[in-house]
Amino acid sequence: MRLLHLESGNLSLTEDYTEYIPPYAILSHTWGKDVEEVTFDDFKAGAYLDKIGYRKVQFCGEQAARDRLQYFWVDTCCIDKSNLPELSEAINSMFRWYQNAVKCYVYLSDVSKRCNADESFSQSTWKSEFRHSRWFTRAWTLQELIAPKSVEFFSQEGVLLGDKGSLELLLYEITRVSVEVLRGKPLIELTVQERMLWAAKRAAKRKEDEAYALLGIFGLHMPMIYGEGRENAFIRLEREIGERSKGANIHGNVHWMIPRALNSLFTGRSDLLDRIQSALQSESISIAQTQRRFVIIGLGGQGKSEICLQIASLLKHKFWGIFWVDVDKPSTAERDFIAVAKLLGHSAKTVHEALQALANTQRSWLLILDNADDPDFDYQVYFPPGNHGAVLMTTRVTECRRYSPDAFEALEGLEEEDSKNLLLKAAEVPRESWSSCGYDAKEVVNLLGSHPLALIQAGAYISQGHCQLGQYPKVYQRQRRRLLKHRPTQAQSRYCDVYATFEASADVLERSQSECASDALRLLEILSMLSSSVLPLQIFEETWKGCKKVSRASDEARGIDECSQDHVSKLPSFMALEEDEWDSFRLTKATFLLASLSLVTRHDLKGYSGLSMHALTHAWAKDRQDLGRQGEVWIISGCVLGLSRLNIRFWQAQERPLLPHVLCYLEIEVKKAFGPGSKPIVTSILLKCAQALLGMRQDTRLGQLLEVVFIELQQNPNKPSEDFLPLYDLQERSLTNLGKNEAAKALLQQILRIRVDVLGKTHPDTLMTMNNLALMLSRQGKYADAEAMNRQTLKIREEVLGKTNPDTLMSMSNLALVLFSQGKYADAEAMNCQTLKIKEEVLGKTHPDTLISMSNLALVLSRQGKYADAEAINRQTLKIREEVLGKTHPVTLMSINNLAGVLDKQGKYADAEAMNRQTLKIREEVLGKTHPDTLISMGNLAGGKYADAEAMNRQTLEISKEVLGKAHPVTLMSMGNLAGVLFSQGKYADAEAMNRQTLEISEEVLGKTHPDTLTSIYCLAHLLQKKEEYEEASILYQRACTGYQLSLGSEHPTTKACINHYSVMLSRLE
Repeated sequence: MRLLHLESGNLSLTEDYTEYIPPYAILSHTWGKDVEEVTFDDFKAGAYLDKIGYRKVQFCGEQAARDRLQYFWVDTCCIDKSNLPELSEAINSMFRWYQNAVKCYVYLSDVSKRCNADESFSQSTWKSEFRHSRWFTRAWTLQELIAPKSVEFFSQEGVLLGDKGSLELLLYEITRVSVEVLRGKPLIELTVQERMLWAAKRAAKRKEDEAYALLGIFGLHMPMIYGEGRENAFIRLEREIGERSKGANIHGNVHWMIPRALNSLFTGRSDLLDRIQSALQSESISIAQTQRRFVIIGLGGQGKSEICLQIASLLKHKFWGIFWVDVDKPSTAERDFIAVAKLLGHSAKTVHEALQALANTQRSWLLILDNADDPDFDYQVYFPPGNHGAVLMTTRVTECRRYSPDAFEALEGLEEEDSKNLLLKAAEVPRESWSSCGYDAKEVVNLLGSHPLALIQAGAYISQGHCQLGQYPKVYQRQRRRLLKHRPTQAQSRYCDVYATFEASADVLERSQSECASDALRLLEILSMLSSSVLPLQIFEETWKGCKKVSRASDEARGIDECSQDHVSKLPSFMALEEDEWDSFRLTKATFLLASLSLVTRHDLKGYSGLSMHALTHAWAKDRQDLGRQGEVWIISGCVLGLSRLNIRFWQAQERPLLPHVLCYLEIEVKKAFGPGSKPIVTSILLKCAQALLGMRQDTRLGQLLEVVFIELQQNPNKPSEDFLPLYDLQERSLTNLGKNEAAKALLQQILRIRVDVLGKTHPDTLMTMNNLALMLSRQGKYADAEAMNRQTLKIREEVLGKTNPDTLMSMSNLALVLFSQGKYADAEAMNCQTLKIKEEVLGKTHPDTLISMSNLALVLSRQGKYADAEAINRQTLKIREEVLGKTHPVTLMSINNLAGVLDKQGKYADAEAMNRQTLKIREEVLGKTHPDTLISMGNLAGGKYADAEAMNRQTLEISKEVLGKAHPVTLMSMGNLAGVLFSQGKYADAEAMNRQTLEISEEVLGKTHPDTLTSIYCLAHLLQKKEEYEEASILYQRACTGYQLSLGSEHPTTKACINHYSVMLSRLE
């Protein structure tokens, strides 16, 4: 293929391209007299500028340049017509050349469009000329109109009249070529007669060309024999068509029973389309061996039927007959099957007779069974008997994969890029703007879970001007139900909107009226109030166990945070509360029924089974309930969470998967939850959720929840009352975790006074409050006061509860920790040894509390430099925890962390790094990247002697600030760690800035005398000493030494180290 090349005003003819052809435009026109046209020989000779036909060549080149195309093709001068083999090849290639052109310009020399002085123009004038243009009488016009994707029409003045799209109705009226064909419908889908009708009464200069011009229309190749005459040319053409038709009788399509045209918005799924085609026409499986099948399984609205339409179109020329049967209902299936039989020439009256007729047809056929969505119906009855033919099925019922165990697809959402393209198509965003819309499109795609029908609906909503693409996520959050019920006016799905597709599955359950279907609907409601992520099914067993505990207890002395019989009475019947042992039969059946309808997905994960939902199914399951029912189901779901919380160990082990469900459950407006008569139930549920947030270290969310609860219960968060002490206990823990120690201590002191007055000094709740207050004093660095209170608590517990009571042992452990914090390592070691010995005897060597004492003892030994002993105990503790709790349990990870610290102290840096990296990896997977424990692991790893220490410390600090806040203890620790790394790298200016910032926040949050604040002062003094800024360093050293002596005592190792550093600096200044 030769092209004309226009560059910098210079026109040249290219070489004859055989492989890569650059993008080009192509001209369609009517020939004038031969002497007027610019021929190949004229161009070679350079004798063409004065020819009348050059005006068309010039127009084409200039228009191509405006369209940023350097190359273009004009038949008069790009083909050497004197070379007959070249001419024959060109005519056989012509259809493809027009088809591959970027633009096709139709130059109409007999149509004029001029504008008068006032710029007005009567369209009727040029349209009349357009209708009667000689261009429409040409034989070559058909392929030049049909083949190119883009066809633009120009007047003799070069004025654009319109394109193939804008003029399609007028073009149809003139040519009788259907609008579908003008829009790109494959010509193979049309009969020979239809295509021949277009060619009637068309002419060409050379009579043989009237036949040759149809080669591309029929997809044929044939040698040119000019001189054979029109009749002989058509005889040869019809012979070629006849040969092709004979093949069609065996392999091509004769019967086409398809309900609708392809959807122009269809995007992606290319790999799946290839798989299905391969499975349905596999040459490796002979027809005599087995019927070829493929089953597409998926949620409503995922595009299962659209995939079938694509497959039908792609395989049309491969099958003699393609038949579509809607098996949604027996009545529609019977209707369609009888219609199939009628097409085959049989008068079947039943489905069975129709299937026999199809099975006995010795031609290649494809049967599409669409909408096989009833889990109680056996669709085997719709498969034709025998081994002949191919069957493609769509279904929501996962069990239907049994009809084709080796060839099925469980349909998921589209790939991200395909999802964005589908959305932008549906939104009618110009393709040239797609690259700038990528971020906004991705946000909508993620919001809708890549669900095809939802993306089409979103695009329709945007294209109709309701909102901009970037505004859609905010509009969705406010008006989700309305948006997901929005129906496009064109290219509608069978169900019209997303929610209607899901409701079809609910209708199946509601029509069933079986116990299992009812259980499935109740379970679906509960799931709608939780997260769409995987929910461990064990939660229902733990709820059942919690019910039994509540039933055995008395309601009289029940606190506001405890569940009652009222909570038990709210649970659904599939919980089988009347049984003496947990029976999961009904629950399991309900989960499988929901999964069979693709409403949920079952997961068999390590250690537990679970259920998850697509984000849109989850939204629909909630939105289909009226507001009154939503309130009822919210309480039922809360009872499941609250009663299962009675097994704290279960919640600790499943913390990661349960967290999103608690957060999602609490998205409700708490004010609305406190309905008439529901306050006691709701209060208990919310406090159970608060306890879960506390255990999961969701510090900010816990603070927000408690703030609202205080308002709704009309309680002052700073002044505790007797009836609501469990609420104030949570408030104190929340304040502590947020680093608000003074406020937490003030609250604890008030709680303690109330409990002493009401319950007495020896009541377990009073002692627990004393224990918490002692811990608070320790956190504030008031170790002497903390030690005194711990000793007082321990003394009372020993007297009241005995030396081996778990609470007594807790006091002993706490006292040991306070002694450790004061540097009284020998006393701390003795206390830990005593505690450990009793726990081993009373609780056993593998009890969690025993293991805590082992870890504490190892810590004390390490601090005293007894690293070998500390390492041995840490390894023993780790081994037991891995066996008892598993390798990914948070407490096990703490043991790995402790062991890594001891290895680091011994200079075993490689082992320590490996262990720290292992801990970090598991914590990221189990707890998430923003959990406080994960951040501590990052800090530990970054604090080692590793190349990436600074980068990791900065990452840890950034996450800590974002998730926990600037004043949180973990954030302050991260800031201190980063300052230390910068110091060790000699980046003193950066280290100083970070130290000063840490000190400022520590003084404000912790107080000027807190040990952590003193450490910031000590580090800054040491840094300034390195910088030889001795005057300020001396002031800071004095503050640190005095503070340490008061809080830790003169004999504490840290106090001694600080005094020593200060003394060394002073001696060097003398």
